[in-house]
Amino acid sequence: MKIAIVASRSSNSQQSLNELQKKYHKHIVAFEKADVIIALGGDGFMLHTLHQFIESTVPVYGMRRGTVGFLMNRYSKENLLERLEQSTITKLHPLKMLATTTTGKYYESLAINEVSLLRQTRQSSRIGISINGQEKIQQLVGDGIMLATPAGSTAYNLSAHGPVLPLGSDILALTPISPFRPRRWKGAIIPADAYVKFTVQDCAKRPVSATADNFEVRDVDSVEVFEDKTVILQLLFDPEHKLEDRIINEQFII
Repeated sequence: MKIAIVASRSSNSQQSLNELQKKYHKHIVAFEKADVIIALGGDGFMLHTLHQFIESTVPVYGMRRGTVGFLMNRYSKENLLERLEQSTITKLHPLKMLATTTTGKYYESLAINEVSLLRQTRQSSRIGISINGQEKIQQLVGDGIMLATPAGSTAYNLSAHGPVLPLGSDILALTPISPFRPRRWKGAIIPADAYVKFTVQDCAKRPVSATADNFEVRDVDSVEVFEDKTVILQLLFDPEHKLEDRIINEQFII
């Protein structure tokens, strides 16, 4: 098996990188020749790695060297090749964001975690929401709204009191951010193949930015989001990873 290794800048990650390079130097190759990419860090670094290799079909196997590791396996320098052979693949599709600004400019970007719309000033945002061409909320008043994937459901989405979604569940979380109206609306779980459109109201007085992971567009007029089935991301997990347990545990962290 041929592997390539990437690591975050943390001291733990860099120390582990040195350990693995010494132990498995005969199996380490350039990224374009690798069968598996090893990512050392936390969930944030996994997100960075997936974006870095988003056009590649090579699966990524993460090992936790950061503080958060929902998408990572436990770290050990022993038996790495055997673990890779026994690992299982989870396939993910990113979201595609199509954003149009108030000046008519058009932007596209992919999001592995979430697409979020946020107010740019002290004024609350006012956003209309439609799904598959049908208006669902005429006007959401608050700090904003996000559409999160299962991979991103334990990140910003969970902080905004959105649900944790199992990887590979073919659903998305539509989560309001500090909503004022409708007061009792807590969000929704929608099918992954849904086509969502956000329309910003009163743009001049209440400007809104749209973000696809780390890519931001300011002063948006409308944002359309859908799952991009043409892009396939492959994550590897140990059989004992017990992702279901992690999903349960994440919802009881205080």
